[in-house]
Amino acid sequence: MASFAGLAVCGQALVVRGGSRFLATCTASSDDDSFFAYDCSSAEKKSQENKGEDRRPVDKGSDTILASAFSTSGSYFALTDDSKRLILFRTKPWQCLSVRTVVRRCTALTFIASEEKVLVADKSGDVYSFPVLEPHGCGRLELGHLSMLLDVAVSPDDRYILTADRDEKIRVSWAMAPHSIASFCLGHTEFVSRIFVVPDHPQLLLSASGDCTLRLWEYRHGRELHCCHLTSLQEPAEPWGDKRFAVSRIAYWGRESCVALLCDSIPVVYIFRLDAPRQQLVYRQRLSFQQRVWDVAFEERRGLWVLRQCREAPLVLCRPVDGHWQPVPEDAVAEKVCARLRGDGAMLEGSAGVGDGFSGLYKATFDNVAAYLEKKEERLQQQLHKKRRQNPAPEPGGQATRVTSGDAAARSCLS
Repeated sequence: MASFAGLAVCGQALVVRGGSRFLATCTASSDDDSFFAYDCSSAEKKSQENKGEDRRPVDKGSDTILASAFSTSGSYFALTDDSKRLILFRTKPWQCLSVRTVVRRCTALTFIASEEKVLVADKSGDVYSFPVLEPHGCGRLELGHLSMLLDVAVSPDDRYILTADRDEKIRVSWAMAPHSIASFCLGHTEFVSRIFVVPDHPQLLLSASGDCTLRLWEYRHGRELHCCHLTSLQEPAEPWGDKRFAVSRIAYWGRESCVALLCDSIPVVYIFRLDAPRQQLVYRQRLSFQQRVWDVAFEERRGLWVLRQCREAPLVLCRPVDGHWQPVPEDAVAEKVCARLRGDGAMLEGSAGVGDGFSGLYKATFDNVAAYLEKKEERLQQQLHKKRRQNPAPEPGGQATRVTSGDAAARSCLS
């Protein structure tokens, strides 16, 4: 999967990432000296022989950040990069605590609610846990799928580990015994790109997929409560009206039970309201942008942050005005971050030319019936030709006679 620029927000801490770097700041201050910057290319790398099984050099990776997340309280921040490293930070104040090596490149990570461990999901379908209180502790294999994992989540009470894979499944496992499966949430017809456990309603799960649906689940029993088809929200005149797309981000705002949905490579953010008593999602509006949107994240006190492909103002804040979400014309924090990003233009440039992040995950279909029928007809013709050679047709005016070796010898003697 491709790696775009991304956002992460927790409390008043905001992180913008792009390429191998990220920039962190506090939204409560508009001072220019409140930034913390980090570049993964400067992180330590484990010394090892760069030889594969065939003794050829192994790709060392590009140091591009693949996934990142805050802990529940915002005290910790973790990321994984293309060089197969897990880097852990303390945020108060910002400090790098450790750089650890993971087995394979990762697709998603999350902290458990107690902040004792960070869970890392990788492309081979495995989930490893790494201790937080022991920053240099080794990883431990928790569970595995037979398919690539695309997202991982944990219930607010740390009882369940939820994993989403490429083969349309959402698995709910017991955290104390991950080999024991509590339930499956089945219904998607394409890969499950994102899952999100609703903090205010810990029994509810939101999921999105390459089948262009957003679904609501009671995940402990694997029961689907509501399904919203995103294609029904599109307008016919839109240039991407007939294009397949997957959801790249699910964000939640507890103040008004708002759900923001960002679709891959589409400059639109869909806004829903979660009606928990009725167990359904209510579509409210759409936020359209002229540029490509990379990521979105809610800040409880301020609103919805949107990171987009715009050199002058890549970060914009949106707030509800009379029940309708719209961009804030002037925001001191947004202007501060945008000024810093403009000064470091290379940070987001690498994401500008990246294609669809999920396009390679769709199931490929092949119509091989015609080829099968053609080969079958060819085999039948070959068998028919063989039979004709073994049993030639009768000569005109008589029956075909088969000459044996004994008859041929008698005729030669008579002659």
